[in-house]
Amino acid sequence: MVETKKTRRRSRPGFIWNILTCGVLLVTLCIGSTLGLIYFFPNLSINPFPPATDIPTVEIPPSPTQTSTPRYQLPPTWTPTATEQPTATNTPAPSPTPLISPTPLPTDTSTPTPGPTATKPAFVFSVQQGSPQAIPNIYHQDLGCNWIGVAGQVLTLNGAPVTGLIVQVSGVADGKTFSPQLSLTGVMREYGPSGFEIQIGDKPFDSTNSLFIQLFEPATNLPVSDKISFSTFNDCQKNLILINFVKKTN
Repeated sequence: MVETKKTRRRSRPGFIWNILTCGVLLVTLCIGSTLGLIYFFPNLSINPFPPATDIPTVEIPPSPTQTSTPRYQLPPTWTPTATEQPTATNTPAPSPTPLISPTPLPTDTSTPTPGPTATKPAFVFSVQQGSPQAIPNIYHQDLGCNWIGVAGQVLTLNGAPVTGLIVQVSGVADGKTFSPQLSLTGVMREYGPSGFEIQIGDKPFDSTNSLFIQLFEPATNLPVSDKISFSTFNDCQKNLILINFVKKTN
């Protein structure tokens, strides 16, 4: 009797699994049958996704043709007649009035009066006869040929010395512009009581009337002699240019 109870207890779980297996097979069969019906008959009501139904084509009847009727009808024999335009009449332009002839201006027959003529200032001093004169450098023998200059004196008609006048030398020396150099009459008494001297270089050179010497009044700074040009020589025996001035006669 004990073995029979153990056998019954062991056979119960197998029976339950058999029932569940049969249920699964039935469900699977039902699902397969339903899918087969839907596949072959897609329009069944059990199909959750039925195929779309084609929309029938609606034929629109053609619209009747509209015939336009003119509002106004011209008579069959009516012909437009062109209206004659009035002819333009040319009006002659007024004759031009002659302009007044200009009256010629009177001719100026008066003789122009000449203006004042610029006169050259009357200089008090002029170059003494025999100047300029080129001689050797006798007052700077220690320099010898390494010196060139211009010197002289200023005298009255009676030979009296005139001191205190400004002597200026300017122009072009040895191809270069010579800065104006100044001296006073009476400061170089080796040439006389009114002697002057201006050095123009440290060696002799040739130049032709490119240097100028002139006297000035110190009180007014006005020239009292003409601007006198002189030449130099590239010669050690002619490196001192002597120029004397003398007072003019009244």
